[in-house]
Amino acid sequence: MSDRLKQGMAMRRSVLGDAHVDRAEAGKTAFDEPFQTMITEGAWGTLWSDDTISKRERSMLTLSLLAATGNFEEIPMHIRATANTGASPQDVVQAFMHVAVYAGVPKANHAIKLARQTFSEMGIVL
Repeated sequence: MSDRLKQGMAMRRSVLGDAHVDRAEAGKTAFDEPFQTMITEGAWGTLWSDDTISKRERSMLTLSLLAATGNFEEIPMHIRATANTGASPQDVVQAFMHVAVYAGVPKANHAIKLARQTFSEMGIVL
């Protein structure tokens, strides 16, 4: 295992949590293993591991980009990750308000709906 893969796996676990990563790893196959390695090294071992900006800021950027590009299926996972990144519900709504202005109200509206549902599932009262 490369150093970047080790660093990426550690960061992935620190952001997404052991349970999520263990489930993802258990579901990994020979077919998708190269892809999983690439995203663990690149996204987690390089991007998320860079200390130029905080995990909180990176979390807000990620949520904004997911909403702005319509990649809604990833939003609940990254809302759950806010428990580990330090991004508050207020941070999240501000990020989605930026999405509304710069990428469209319908995208932000849907992202906020997903965030509310996920925060509720996490036991966070908004």
